[in-house]
Amino acid sequence: MKIGWIGLGNMGIPMSINLLKAGYELSFYNRTAEKGEELIALGGKRTQSIHELVKESDVIFTMVADDNAVKSIYVENNIWSHEVKGKIFIDMSTVSPETSKEVFQLAQKHGAFFLDSPVSGSIQPAKEGNLIVLVGGEESVYKKVESIFAPLSKLSLYLGKSGSGSNAKLAINLLLGITVQGIAESLLFAEKQGIQVEDMLTIINESAVGTAISKMKTPAILHNDFPPAFALKHMAKDLRLANDTSNLLPLGNAANDSYQEAFENGLGELDVMAILKGLQDGE
Repeated sequence: MKIGWIGLGNMGIPMSINLLKAGYELSFYNRTAEKGEELIALGGKRTQSIHELVKESDVIFTMVADDNAVKSIYVENNIWSHEVKGKIFIDMSTVSPETSKEVFQLAQKHGAFFLDSPVSGSIQPAKEGNLIVLVGGEESVYKKVESIFAPLSKLSLYLGKSGSGSNAKLAINLLLGITVQGIAESLLFAEKQGIQVEDMLTIINESAVGTAISKMKTPAILHNDFPPAFALKHMAKDLRLANDTSNLLPLGNAANDSYQEAFENGLGELDVMAILKGLQDGE
């Protein structure tokens, strides 16, 4: 199957590279035209428009920032105006379940297929092909493209009807947001009582509550430097979407409030662990 890829952000580039390395024929389109030199070096083809890309592809992936970006492709751009019958569209962006369902219905109307397939994992797992793909839509369509997910992920899961992948992604990011804020609050509490941050991180990481994320974020915390593996602005967006989808419970509500405040205070471009700075500044 010929693959088309729309969206060469921090995740899109390494994911596209993994597909090319796996031997797939891949065309790509990005609004910033100069992006994609790495893909061309591996045999990828730059297209001049979304319509050109769709025409040349059997399976089209989209990986963009938010609901507005997804709608600009599937709704405002009239991607359906060319022959799309039988083609499979896979959106790997983190968006609201309602947006995924809307695009699913548009695809059905035009004889195409659509899967909402957001991923759990950040830049390093994307480079390593160790993401988790969370899939909603028709199971028969998932079965047709399941093998394409293999170079991208350590696991892909079919979760149910359209919107299920998006709902699962919001759920796992809700837990991530709560966990990262919990680490930050534990460190700030310990520091107030005279416990060194380095010592507290050792306690966390060596205890039963130590997690992959606490260990991953330890160097950033110790250096007080938060380059974005997963930007705080995206967490703020995801928690807002989760709250819009279903009223959050107490921990989720508290995390949502904290991340929205941190985003409004200019921390959005930093890593999600910069919630530590947001909580410090709010004391």
